[in-house]
Amino acid sequence: MDDEYAKLIRRLNPPRVVIDNDACDDATVIQVDSVNKHGILLKVVQVLTDMNLVITKAYISSDGEWFMDVFNVVDQDGKKIRDKEVMDYIQRRLESNASFAPSLRGSVGVMPSEEHTAIELTGTDRPGLLSEVCAVLTDLHCNVVNAEIWTHNTRAAAVVHVTDDSTGCAINDPKRLETIRELLCNVLRGNDDSKTATMTLSPPGVTSRERRLHQIMFADRDYERVERAGFTRFEDKSSRPHVTVLNIERDYTVVSMRSKDRPKLLFDIVCTLTDMEYVVFHGMVSTGRMEAYQEFYIRHVDGLPVSSDAERERVVQCLEAAIERRASEGLELELCTEDRVGLLSDITRIFRENSLCIKRAEILTKGGKAKDKFYVTDVTGNPVDPKIIDSICRQIGHAKLQVKHNSVLSPKPPRETTMGYIFGNLFKARTFKSIRSYS
Repeated sequence: MDDEYAKLIRRLNPPRVVIDNDACDDATVIQVDSVNKHGILLKVVQVLTDMNLVITKAYISSDGEWFMDVFNVVDQDGKKIRDKEVMDYIQRRLESNASFAPSLRGSVGVMPSEEHTAIELTGTDRPGLLSEVCAVLTDLHCNVVNAEIWTHNTRAAAVVHVTDDSTGCAINDPKRLETIRELLCNVLRGNDDSKTATMTLSPPGVTSRERRLHQIMFADRDYERVERAGFTRFEDKSSRPHVTVLNIERDYTVVSMRSKDRPKLLFDIVCTLTDMEYVVFHGMVSTGRMEAYQEFYIRHVDGLPVSSDAERERVVQCLEAAIERRASEGLELELCTEDRVGLLSDITRIFRENSLCIKRAEILTKGGKAKDKFYVTDVTGNPVDPKIIDSICRQIGHAKLQVKHNSVLSPKPPRETTMGYIFGNLFKARTFKSIRSYS
C-alpha cells in the first residue's frame, strides 16, 4: 500500500523543470523540483550526462519529501545551451513521469538485445589483454560494434556489444555463447590470476553501460589498492583525489572530495554512492579551471550515518576508485575509419606489438564508420615514446589515427589549496536558505 501511495503522489506531482539562460553569465541554469525518491539524483545527473553536458556547479537539497536541485551546465565547448530543440529534449526527459527513464540516444546505454549480444568481462589487467580478447572474438566470428573498457588497480572490466559477423545480428545460440564464454575466460584468467575471471551476458534492461562498469568493478573490489610487483611507473601523486569522510551534527556524514576536474565526474561519484546505498541529502559542487570540489551530506538508506572506521575507510576507497577509473591516463588516440570485421583486432594487435598498454577504450560504430578512442601508456604505465606513436600512426595511417590529448603534458592542479574548505564553511549553516534563494 505504501508503494502504491508513493506512486500516486508522484503522479499527482510530476517533476517541474526550469531552464534559464539569464540567471548566470557563463552557464545555463537547470532547476529540477520533484517528489523525492532514492536514486532520483543519479537519474537526473545521468540525463544531463547522456546529453554530453558539463556540470560546472550544482546545489542539491533533498531532505524530506521534496527534491530541489540546481545545475549550472555548459556544452562541450564551454558555452550555454542555446539550441531550443536540445533544451526542449532535456525538459521532456527530466519531466517524464517514467522516473527519468534512460534514453537510448547516443553512445551511452544498452541497445535492444535483438540488435546485438552484450557481454561483460572482468579479469586481471595486463599488457595486450584487449588485443587477445579481440583476437578470440574475431576467430569466433564475432564483430565488436560497441564497447567500453576500463582498467583500474590491476583489474580490467569491459562491456562489449557483439554481433555475428555474417548476419550482423545478435548471437543467441546457447552452445556458441558457452564456447565464447570458455575461451574468453581462459584469456582473462591468464597465467596467474588470484581473482576470478568472468564473462557473463549483460542483465536485461537499459542500465547505462558506464554504470554497469562501475557496478562490475565495485563487485570485483577494485577499490582495494594493490601494488604490482616488478613495475615502476610514473605517478604524479598531486593528481590523486583527496576524499574525507566526517560525521557531524544531526546525524549526517559529510563527504568532501577534491580532484582534477574531468567530464562525467559527478555522475561517477553519485553512481557509486547510490550503488553503495547511500542517500545524498544536501550537496554542493563547484569546478575551477583544473580542479573540482564536491561536498555531500549523506546517510545510508537505513537512515544512519557512517558508523565505524572500517565503513569510513571503505567509503573513501570506493569514491577514490570511482574518480580514478575514468581518469584520462596517458595518451589519447582517436581512430576514425571505415568499419570492417576484424578492425579492432588488427588495431589492438599493432598496439600490442609496439608495447602499448591500453588503460581505457571507447569503441563506437555508427553508419559504417568506426570512431574509437584509446588511452595508452607503455607497459610500465609511463608515457609512450613519441617515436613509437609516430611509427604506429604511419602504419595505420595519419588520417585514420590521430593523437588527441596527452594527460602527462597537461597542466596539473596545485598541490595545496584552501578552496576545499569553502564547502565546509558553507555547510555549517543549519539551513539551505542560500540554495533556495538562488533557485
